[in-house]
Amino acid sequence: MRIMVTGSQGYIGTVLVPMLLELGHDVVGLDSDLYEQCTFGNGMVSIPVIRKDIRDVERTDLEGFDAVLHLAGLSNDPLGDLNPELTFEINHRASVRLARLAKEVGVKRYIFASSCSNYGAAGENMVNEESQLNPVTPYGVAKVLVERDVAPLADDDFTPVYLRNATAYGVSPRLRFDLVLNNLVAWAYTTGLVYIKSDGTPWRPIVHIRDISRAFIATLNAPKEKVHNQAFNVGVNTENYRIREIADVVKETVPGCRIEYAADGGPDKRCYRVECSKLPKAVPEFKPEWDVRKGARELYETYKRIGLTLEEFEGPKYQRIGHIKHLLSTGKLDPSLRFNTGNGQ
Repeated sequence: MRIMVTGSQGYIGTVLVPMLLELGHDVVGLDSDLYEQCTFGNGMVSIPVIRKDIRDVERTDLEGFDAVLHLAGLSNDPLGDLNPELTFEINHRASVRLARLAKEVGVKRYIFASSCSNYGAAGENMVNEESQLNPVTPYGVAKVLVERDVAPLADDDFTPVYLRNATAYGVSPRLRFDLVLNNLVAWAYTTGLVYIKSDGTPWRPIVHIRDISRAFIATLNAPKEKVHNQAFNVGVNTENYRIREIADVVKETVPGCRIEYAADGGPDKRCYRVECSKLPKAVPEFKPEWDVRKGARELYETYKRIGLTLEEFEGPKYQRIGHIKHLLSTGKLDPSLRFNTGNGQ
């Protein structure tokens, strides 16, 4: 297939794209490349990339594609909270507009990177795709609104799919350190402390980015009737953990470290346990391969090989919110988070 991947230069995109290429697909990226200075370790696979903000996509950008895999957006809660109106502009309205334009030019399948943060403050009970959505941040609300507003576009010629990804982890050329397992292993390796900023009680489902990529590939290739206009939780039922349980795994993985809780760490209102059976039942080709222990080992061994330092992972190079603030303060980005002319784009 000829496939457009928005957010191709981001945390998941730089892992998904090589997997698509290995399967023989023709892949073009679309990305404003906010994080071009943030490459971790080895370089990235080279593909044609339309360097453009997702808000500025035109019909001609989308012509000739069989599918759009939509990853682009402000990537987490702190970024979403920086300017909630911008979050809705980028993550909600631009995503719906992208779907509408894709449909108009004949794209058959639109697969959206949604999130289990849609469930928000769900508490102790397992939730599934039919459960009430209760997002507690602008990031989560925007994901819910995209699903709501894209659904009416579905018809015989246009199949949207909504992948509600669990909290991601894993090594990537555009590594994120704001994600719980990536962060805890980094703290443990660089300081000897598994540093927990909450009270450790919230539940969180976690999933490796290669398994998220497998979900995109599986739903891309699935028969239309199996996935048409449906939401799927992406994860593994056994990979729901309290934060303190993830910390225990990190302590077992990184030699000589100990667990420490932040003095001001309280309960996190984001708490959800997610049932993930629907996707593998509908699309048996989706076969996750990772678990928290395997992921923690991958992260530890990579940090050790590269020689990660505390200053690096807590600094603006790898911290998404810190990097955006740095680009704003140096005038490379304007207040709308677009690159200023002559400064990077």
